[in-house]
Amino acid sequence: MTKADLISAIANDTGFSKKDSETALGSVLTYITSSLQKGNDVRLVGFGTFKVSARAARTGRNPRTGAPIQIAASKVPTFKAGKDLKEAVN
Repeated sequence: MTKADLISAIANDTGFSKKDSETALGSVLTYITSSLQKGNDVRLVGFGTFKVSARAARTGRNPRTGAPIQIAASKVPTFKAGKDLKEAVN
């Protein structure tokens, strides 16, 4: 499912226009992104939790030459599915 498909589904389910549905979805995604940037978790009960995890710096290998390279530390967004979502998928 693409973002456009999701916007269409929201419009069909709610009776909102596609423009209003796109605005609502954009607002939700913006809020989730800004909360993660601030270091906060986003918990959607029954769906899951978005978090930011820290990756330590490490030594990797260039696949072409095999030479060791340094990979910098970074932060990555993660998602852990909630119980209801896991049950719905299985």
